[in-house]
Amino acid sequence: MEYEIKYKPSYSMLVVKLEPNESISAESGAMTYMDPNIDVQTRRREKSILGSIGLKLLGGQSFWVNDYKAQQNLGEVAFVSAPVGDIETLEVKPNQGYIVQKTSYIASTQNVELDIKWQGFTKGLFGQGLFMIKVTGDGTLFINTFGAIDKHTLKPGQTLVVDNFHLVAFSDTCDYNVKKFGGLKSTLLGGEGLVTEIQGPGDVYIQTKNLREFVEWLWTLLEPKVRSRAR
Repeated sequence: MEYEIKYKPSYSMLVVKLEPNESISAESGAMTYMDPNIDVQTRRREKSILGSIGLKLLGGQSFWVNDYKAQQNLGEVAFVSAPVGDIETLEVKPNQGYIVQKTSYIASTQNVELDIKWQGFTKGLFGQGLFMIKVTGDGTLFINTFGAIDKHTLKPGQTLVVDNFHLVAFSDTCDYNVKKFGGLKSTLLGGEGLVTEIQGPGDVYIQTKNLREFVEWLWTLLEPKVRSRAR
């Protein structure tokens, strides 16, 4: 499959050229344009119906993906992510999978499997959700970030503590544990809340911007106008 990531690093767009009968799966709503000879089919993202329901009700994100397949001729389709940021490619192999934040998934090639990795009852919360997406198989995964991508390669036994709102993805060879940041006072007043302690070996991908902080900053600009209109 031939692809290009244009307009890096701030306004990235993934452009894919599909050979006849070649397909790519993408998050619902990520498509910006496509050739008319591409057929689109919608399906559940997870193998399990319980995983699908959980993602919809608890994750707040659609549990459907669209499969884009070129018909008789070469076809082109493009995808973008919702936040302003970068797009990265991760190579998925039978012995090399990833755990990915549910909001970071854009698209994946054939033979890449997506499933839900439940977290709420064993290792804590990830950001505001109870789970992340577990990616396995053999192919290419496309992820997006809010801000730039910061990659860390951990050696066996090496540990990195990451704020959950900055965590994008990590290798499934890593061990991990979600915990409160500092004591109760730090958790309530410090802003970070929950962090993930990740232990190598494997790669960790971090986004340099925090979407929650961006929303809070945006509200400081909007709140005076909202209050003035409410009077």
